[in-house]
Amino acid sequence: MDKQAVLFHSLEGEKIFFKELRVEGAEEIHHYASDQEVSRFIGWNLMRTLEETSQFVELMLKRESAGTHLYASIVEKSTQVIIGTAIIFNFDQEANQAEIGYVLHKQHWGKGYGTEIVTLMSDFAFYSLNLHKLHAIVVHANIGSARILEKNGYKLEGRLKDHYFIEDKYYDALLFGKITNM
Repeated sequence: MDKQAVLFHSLEGEKIFFKELRVEGAEEIHHYASDQEVSRFIGWNLMRTLEETSQFVELMLKRESAGTHLYASIVEKSTQVIIGTAIIFNFDQEANQAEIGYVLHKQHWGKGYGTEIVTLMSDFAFYSLNLHKLHAIVVHANIGSARILEKNGYKLEGRLKDHYFIEDKYYDALLFGKITNM
């Protein structure tokens, strides 16, 4: 595993910390990956069985080994339970930028965890990976995620009309970006 992945897996905040994604954590990940409300707007298919979740974790680990993605399990400090997944992906070496993504168990929505996750990922990307820009794409109905990005200084840069078709309904994609202030 490369140095950057090791650093990403060791990020720590006030209420949460990141750790290496592992197949052994699939059962905890399945608690939110199998929740219709959680998976609805994140770009993952709903995981119906623990086996599906385990296979998806294996796919994520292959992507990380290939160097195309960085993944971390998000752990709540007070319980030591995995409550989400953080992702940095779609690296563009020439433009020196990447995309971020995150998913959080719905029991932990609205408690400041998402804001802390994005802060940790942004600081890591700008100061450890020396990226120039980060972006995130959010389904417009995912108001909580848009708010998290705005709290972290991300600016709405664009809107793609009817970009997503989810549950027989069209949704716009909101494009958020943040440029380093280094």
